[in-house]
Parts: sequence; C-alpha cells; structure tokens
Amino acid sequence: MDARKPHSRESLQRLLRPRNIAVVGGREAQIVAEQCDRLGYAGTIWPVSPKRDQIAGRPCLKRLEDLPEPPDAVFIAIPAEPTIEAVGMLAGTDAGGTVCFASGFREVGGQGIERQERLIAAAGAMPMMGPNCHGFVNYLDGAALWPDQHGGVRAERGVALITQSGNIGLNLTMQQRSMDVAYLVTLGNQGAIGIPECIEALATDERVTAIGLHIEGLGDIGAFERAAIAARTAGIPMVALKTGRSVTGAEIAMSHTASLAGPDGLYDALFERLGVARVRTIPELLETLKLLSIGGPLAGNRICSMSCSGGEASLMADLAEGHAVEFPPMEAGHRERVTATLSELVSVSNPLDYHTFIWGQEDQIAATFTAMMSGGYDLSMVVLDFPRADRCDVSTWWPTVNGIARAAEATGGRAAILSSMQESLPEDVGMHLAGRGIVPMMGMAEAFTAIECAALIGRGRANGIPPALLHPAPPTHAGSRVYDEWESKRMLAGHGLSVPEAALVTSSTEAVAAAEALGYPVAIKAVSAEIAHKTEAGAVALNLIDGDAVDAAATRMLGLSSRVLVEKMVPDSVAELIVGIDRDAQFGPYLVVGFGGVLVELINDSHTLLLPTDRVQVRAALQSLKTAPMLTGYRGLPVADLDAAIDAIMAVADFAAAHADTILELDVNPLMVRPAGMGAIAADALIRLAEPK
Repeated sequence: MDARKPHSRESLQRLLRPRNIAVVGGREAQIVAEQCDRLGYAGTIWPVSPKRDQIAGRPCLKRLEDLPEPPDAVFIAIPAEPTIEAVGMLAGTDAGGTVCFASGFREVGGQGIERQERLIAAAGAMPMMGPNCHGFVNYLDGAALWPDQHGGVRAERGVALITQSGNIGLNLTMQQRSMDVAYLVTLGNQGAIGIPECIEALATDERVTAIGLHIEGLGDIGAFERAAIAARTAGIPMVALKTGRSVTGAEIAMSHTASLAGPDGLYDALFERLGVARVRTIPELLETLKLLSIGGPLAGNRICSMSCSGGEASLMADLAEGHAVEFPPMEAGHRERVTATLSELVSVSNPLDYHTFIWGQEDQIAATFTAMMSGGYDLSMVVLDFPRADRCDVSTWWPTVNGIARAAEATGGRAAILSSMQESLPEDVGMHLAGRGIVPMMGMAEAFTAIECAALIGRGRANGIPPALLHPAPPTHAGSRVYDEWESKRMLAGHGLSVPEAALVTSSTEAVAAAEALGYPVAIKAVSAEIAHKTEAGAVALNLIDGDAVDAAATRMLGLSSRVLVEKMVPDSVAELIVGIDRDAQFGPYLVVGFGGVLVELINDSHTLLLPTDRVQVRAALQSLKTAPMLTGYRGLPVADLDAAIDAIMAVADFAAAHADTILELDVNPLMVRPAGMGAIAADALIRLAEPK
C-alpha cells in the first residue's frame, strides 16, 4: 500500500529552493555544507552535531531544538532510529522538509518496512525525501543537499533530472554534453515524496527547460498522470528512461491480449498518451533533453543534413533507417537555390555532401547553409567533428560554425551541429554553440532518437490534453465468469459491434436448416465457455457449402459441446485484426489492437492504448502497425474499411468502459475488415468478467 501523504507544490518548493539549511550529523553533514559553499549558496547553513564543535567553518548547534527558526531544508545523516525521532521533532516545528540519508528501512525488508512506516508517520505532512537517499542539488540557487562530490556547476536555467538511483544521479552530474542542469533530484525509497510530487514542484519553476526521468517503477499511475499534465500545461517537455523492458512478459491467460501487451507495453502506452518521450539509454536521455532544452519540441520530423564528406552523408542516411525521421527529397526550386551556391562538381541532395570546395570560406558556407535551410525543415544539421585542440589547429572549423549560425538567423530555422563522436565536440565549444541557439549534438544514432522524441512531444502538444484515465476500482469479487462466443457477441453487439448473421442450435438437423436459411457458405462452431481457442480444439469448420458438410461438422461439434453456432461466412475480408481488453493491477483495463487471426502471437504486431481512448488515437494505433499496409491496398488488395474497423474498436472500448470495475479479459479475434464501405465484422469473441463465486 502506498503510505505517502499528499504534499502541496508550495511545501516541496520550499525544500527544493531553501533560503536556509540545517545539516545534521558528522561526515556527510560536513560534505553537504562544503558542497553548498562550492556552489556559492547564499543562504544560511546551520550545522547540528552533539559531538563536533564546527562543520565547514561554522559553529555547531548541539540539538535541533537550538535552531533559531524552522529551517526550509534539513539534511539528516544519522542512524535510522534517531532519524525517525529527528523527523518527528522537525515536523512539529513547521520545518520545510528533510532529506533522510540513513539506510535500514524498506530496502532491507523485515523490520525495515515497519521502521519506514514509522518514519513516514513521523514526517506527517512535512515533505521528506528518502530514506536511503542521496538528496538533491539545486544548481540554480546553489543549494546542494548532497553528501558526495558531483560534476555540476551553477546555471541560470536548464533541465531537471529526477532519478530513483543515487548512483545514476551522481553519474548524470558528470555529463560533458554541453547541457545546463538546473536540478538533480534522487529519491531513494520514496517514503513520502516520489517522482510525481517532484515533477509538479519543478514544473512551477520557470527556469526549468525540460525534465528527465529515470524510472524503475511507478507506485501511483494517477499521480504520475496528474504530474505529467501539470508539466505539459506549463510547457515543460519530459523524457523518461524506464528500466524493465526485459522483464518476462505477462502470463498468458485465456485470451491472446495479455501475451501481446506485456507489462512494459503499458508504460509505453502511458508515456505516449501523456506526451512523454521514452528513450532506452542514458546518452539518448541526455541528447534528447539537450535538444528540447535549447530549442523546445519539434513541429515535425522533416530534417536535413549537411556535411563536407560523402561518407558522413551516407552514414546519416543509413542510420536514419529505423527512426521516425524523414530526409525529404528536395523540390526543383530548392535544389536550384542550393546548386547556385556550390561548385558544378557537387551533386545536390538531402543529405547534402557539399564537399570541401568552400571549406574555411564563411560567406560561401553561410550562403549554402541558408539556401539549404530555406527548405523549411524542422531541424537542419551540420555534421562537424572538431579535431583535438591539444594536437591540431581548429581555427578553420569556426567558419562552419559561424555559417550555420548565420543561416539559422537568416531563415529562422532550427539548427544543430552534430559530431559523430562525443570526443569530437569539446564541452566549451558545445556551450558556445548552445549560447548561440545552435544545438550541440553528439552521436548520430542518439541524435535521431532525440529528433523523433522531440517530434513526438510536438505532436502530443498539438493534440491537446488527453482525457483522464479510467482508474477504476480493482475487482473485489473472488470469482469470474467466462461468456461463450454467442453470449459475448450479443453483449458486444449491444455496444455497436457488428457480428455475423447467426443461429444457435442443438442438433445437426437444426444446423442444416439454419445454414439453408442463412445461405452458404457458413461456419460451424462449438459453443462453450470452456473452449477459448477453437482452432486448436478442432471446434470450428469454415466455408461449408452444402448440407452434407454442415451435417458432418455439426455432428462432430456436438461431441465437444451441447450447442452449435451456425454463422454466415464473411467472404471478402481484406485484413484480420485482433481487438482485446486485458487488465493490469496498476493501469486497470487497457485496449490492444493488432494483426489478428490464428497467427496473432507469431506475427506479434500490436499497439496498446489506455482507456478511455478516441478515434484519433485508434486510427494512429492502426497506422503504426507493421501490417498497416494490409489496410491501404497492399499489392493490389482492396482498400479496407478503416472507419468501420475504428467503429468496431470503439465499440469494444465502450463496452470495457461500461464494465471497468469487473472486466478481466475480452478478445475479438479476428475482426474481419472488409473493403471500403463494406464494414467490419467480429468473427469470434470472448469475454470474462469478475463475479461472486
């Protein structure tokens, strides 16, 4: 159970932006005071230690009760049990908040769990970071409640980094990627303050340009949702490095849906919904934050690349494959403008190899770059690796830097200088570029990830704030009921899902009569809540064209169940989709759409959406599938009725929302999508709802 108490943004802001600080303890308390001094913290620091006379040149108070006033922030570095006592005393004095360094709490299990519960109770409504926590560094104001060295410097504005790991936080401060850091916050055990609370507090600081998250897990999805929307409303983009992609997938239940989504897919769906970009590595996190911090989100993913080497141009084109970025071909007039600035020996294209004919000639370089950027790209990049300054002359590289800066100013376009290696863009050069509004990017693959992330955030902003997630109560009933195909289809039809003409019979004679009435060809299926996957059980026969075939199939099916379903076949299906609902303890019911049919797990092509959803999100999900060309006339196939497919998916989503407190599983597989204007029909369906035993 999440024992954290709610804290107002204002109370946490007081801790994060303290006017005065108390440090409690010995060695670690001294380091905190020294780190504040190193950053030029202008506020008052009160050391508290019964054993020391002074800390960092300041006389020590012997007890917390001796503090002249309730401090805004307190760093506590004493053993676990005294920490609880100190926190309780501070909470009763209107202190702003604490960082609890001590370990021995929930992370050790056993008595540590009970000890952390007592610590949380002692803190009450006072913000408390930790326990088992390194704390935070506020580089904007020089407040470093941080008991270790770090690699950061004062900044006027920059990105905020939030991590659950003290060591990863420490490593992040050592970055040399020419990116200003405003805050580093580490959270340890998250006893009273978690990621959502920090996001909300930091989003109110106008000096924060972007927020980067390292997430091991989220305890409260609703709180994260509210925090992400608060940051989005404030115009602060967020990037998440969520670990756990390799966790074994969800256990497969009766339906196919759980096997398609997996637990990590739900985080993908959450981040996508909230406009939070997700990355896989720390370099990707830093490059994406840097791009967002200097220039903000991108309106789209149309880019150009300029380099004086054909090898670099080819490498850029190759590495763009697999990323959601586009090197659009140049229109005739645009090509002519660029060609006019270059030697006749240069072949003009995008990516552009402008050769070395104009190397070192700033006016000519600026003219070429300006002509290239007149194409209206969302981001224009110059590939430029600086030589080692300790062994080489770098002076002839600066005309290229000045040229792109002049081109960006002339066109109003966004520009970046991209080095293929981190080593070949020195930090001082990168900071100079950032000061001129040119993004200093390092690593081609990381740059493409950053671009697609910045474009994703830009699209998300254009789509507006999503509706609140369902957040239903978890099912409280111990039992569940599986509804057979006949019942499931009738239930879903009540919410607008199209199903085939059909009859439910109990004998082969009735089956033949029903088939004659419906018209051939027909399908015969055994109807039983115990048969989830009919093909594997031999419980379905398709494309039966006469009475003898129906009689034989029905006789066989009646050996599997007491009832048989006779259905009119759908003869002109263009594509088969799966539409499923599954349930997660944290996220509640969620929707999966993907390539369907008997090979659904083998193809494994699906997209997960959290609920509620809308037609825009569903359409985008379908278009994101690898098999999406099947819906748009692939190799001469008819164009599918995409609108009807979306209608069907929305009917399933509507059913799930109406049964949010009880739905456990739902499968429509396959959903037969017919040619444009002909509709989409559910060929099979299964529903499982929670019920009392």
